[in-house]
Amino acid sequence: MEYLRELWEKCNKNVVVGITVCFLGYFCINAMVRCAREKGDKQSAVGNTIVEDSLVWYPGRTFVYKEKFNDMHAKQHAVASQIGLPRPPKDRDDAASMHRQLVELKTNENYIVDSLTHSVPFLIPSAKRELDAIGEEWADILQRNGLPHYRFYVTSVLRTEEDIKYLQRSGNINSVTQSCHCYGTTFDIAYMRYNKVTRTRMYMHEDNLKLVLGQVLLNHQRAGKIFVKYEAKQSCFHITVRQ
Repeated sequence: MEYLRELWEKCNKNVVVGITVCFLGYFCINAMVRCAREKGDKQSAVGNTIVEDSLVWYPGRTFVYKEKFNDMHAKQHAVASQIGLPRPPKDRDDAASMHRQLVELKTNENYIVDSLTHSVPFLIPSAKRELDAIGEEWADILQRNGLPHYRFYVTSVLRTEEDIKYLQRSGNINSVTQSCHCYGTTFDIAYMRYNKVTRTRMYMHEDNLKLVLGQVLLNHQRAGKIFVKYEAKQSCFHITVRQ
């Protein structure tokens, strides 16, 4: 009888221990699941940012920009003064009123019109069409090579009389009244600044994007559509439409 009583007590103790372990396991598992959910929610809240860890390249052939794009001011100015505006607008309002002569630039899927401080976003129609064509060919090259889509920046466009006076007061070297930017034929594109549009882990270096843009400009230059000057100090391509 004593043996049976001891066995019964041992069994009861094991049952209690077993039940206790089950309860502890249950609560531990619930706590782990809850933490995992909270962590997942937190990650999803900030998880809209995609980690860019896959560097990709445009496989184009490199070239010396300053040698290919060396259309000097005199050459560009001769064309600009011939096909462009007879005079620069007085100010932005004056440019906006010149509906028959000028077209306004707006940021689109291929390029961004920068926050212009010394020019206004207007071009003659043929220059606007050429800028849009450059943007379309840029996008096509990126797409055909399976690369993420970026936008380039247009940093300087039409310079008004008001802009010229401001530049002259500041002592800026670009304050000359004979600038090609005064005719609505000319625009600058930055070659070291880009805006990534595609949400992907792939990314590109600015130097490689510069090569894509340079290839597009070279194609249009060879086709006789534009003059291009490589501006190292301003980090831009200075472009004048030819027709």
